[in-house]
Amino acid sequence: MTFSIVARAAAGDALGVAVASKFLGVGAAVPAALADVGAVATQSYANLAYRPQALALLGTGVPATETVAGLIAADAGPVDHRQVGVVGAEGPGATFTGPACHEWAGGAAGDGFAIQGNMLAGPQVVEQMRRTWLAGTGQTRLAYRLLDALRAGDEAGGDRRGRQSAALLVVAKGQGYGGTSDVLVDLRVDDHPEPVTELARLLALHSLYFERPDPATLLGLDGEVGAEVRERLAALGHPAGPAPAELDEALASWAGVANLEERIVAGKIDPLVLDQLRSA
Repeated sequence: MTFSIVARAAAGDALGVAVASKFLGVGAAVPAALADVGAVATQSYANLAYRPQALALLGTGVPATETVAGLIAADAGPVDHRQVGVVGAEGPGATFTGPACHEWAGGAAGDGFAIQGNMLAGPQVVEQMRRTWLAGTGQTRLAYRLLDALRAGDEAGGDRRGRQSAALLVVAKGQGYGGTSDVLVDLRVDDHPEPVTELARLLALHSLYFERPDPATLLGLDGEVGAEVRERLAALGHPAGPAPAELDEALASWAGVANLEERIVAGKIDPLVLDQLRSA
């Protein structure tokens, strides 16, 4: 009833899950991840206990393959109907599809990833996800690489019953909001006619609001740029005094209102922030 990818970034610093289904709020049931430990997707008559159990096993150094075997061995429920994918902080991912899962059902796994789906349009869903994931080594942001693979599965037919929800979860140590969280991305589309497309729109907004700026692109808050920023801030009710620190303070104040505080750097301005300031 669901297709998903569980994977680790090529650099090894992030772990995540992308999932879609003809199921209400799939993000509330399928994915779980813990920074520097691993990630898991439980689906097809999902046993939600797999999520903490898998992360606990991975946290003790148990490889993904043995973690999956342990989950299945300890499950007193309908194991033949279960499906699960697991990836750890290192090594290959692992996937399991019970023989009684609704057709088409199956999965694929390799170094740092596991892909699985059930009640799919056909095996091409998993295969296209696998190909897209393997071809995406140039994409350094795990969230976008996961989304690309999920979109490939969706375009290959996805859940044969239709579309309803999708979710994206990525964790990385200290890379969440304000550096105080390990949750880098946590986005859910609970009920939508095109959930994967909507998930992509939300991820683009997430990048705008919460990604840190590229230092190489920052502009100095002096000369014409500084003068323009002062003028626009004043027009928006955030006047700045003549000192550079006062301009920093006024810009930070406006950015906080606009939810762009993660992109503020003293003495500089992110071009994306400048674009938002101009459009405001």
